[in-house]
Amino acid sequence: MQSHLKTLEDESIYIIREVVSQFQKPVLLFSGGKDSITLARLAQKAFYPAKIPFPFLHIDTGHNFPETIEFRDQLVEELGVELIVRYVQDSIDQKKVQEETGKYASRNSLQTVTLLDAIEEFGFDACMGGARRDEEKSRAKERIFSVRDDFGQWDSKKQRPELFNILNGKIHFGENVRAFPISNWTEEDVWNYIAQEGVGLPTIYFAHNRKLVKRDGAFLAHSDYLNLVDTDEIVETTVRFRTVGDMTCTAAFVSEANTIPDIMFENKSSKSSERGARIDDKRSEAALEQRKKGGYF
Repeated sequence: MQSHLKTLEDESIYIIREVVSQFQKPVLLFSGGKDSITLARLAQKAFYPAKIPFPFLHIDTGHNFPETIEFRDQLVEELGVELIVRYVQDSIDQKKVQEETGKYASRNSLQTVTLLDAIEEFGFDACMGGARRDEEKSRAKERIFSVRDDFGQWDSKKQRPELFNILNGKIHFGENVRAFPISNWTEEDVWNYIAQEGVGLPTIYFAHNRKLVKRDGAFLAHSDYLNLVDTDEIVETTVRFRTVGDMTCTAAFVSEANTIPDIMFENKSSKSSERGARIDDKRSEAALEQRKKGGYF
């Protein structure tokens, strides 16, 4: 193993073990994307030969890529872990959130209420996720142990120091922690680790022919979830997805890359960032940070 990746792996395993040792009821937030898949692999290594000692939680918007859901179910079965799924549609039916309308309608921001309800329902005091500091500027502000108040809210000015890799998991009643074991990894690190470990991924990460909606210069996967407008153009071409979110807000890249080395070469050559394909992040300069303050992961 490359020394750099070994160092990152050791740090991540240490963080995962600290979460399990310091908290009563941890959970791993699992989306079926490459980062949460990497996290699942690290969790598997952290406790081998025992099974992973916490469940996985997926907040399902109902607008996910079917390839991602199929891969999710296959992976949790292979790992032998409990999968908890909570649905945004239930929150809509309960009138806790309102479905967006219009051209850019998405359920991505609606996940927050469903997530907070799930945390309260199961009493989770630590939620591990695959967010990385290099993804987006608001995520660069996060500590590895990010404390949320009893309303699930995040305050960037109330982050705890983490000197000498000492992680403080002490929280008051009602608070919880979002923990980020691969916080110090880069996108390139994730891809190198996936290649090294031979980890499987949903097929949408690799070049494939797909029916698309060309909108404002971006290619969105054609689906019943999109609210089509007159200016939308239906096309079919070979693409891949660099990041995975909802079908309504994740743009594809025109690409012929169907191997990890080809993907990494394209990523390095690209003028767009990894989250540059996430339409929901472009609603404002601080779109993701505002969602995080409200309880979004």
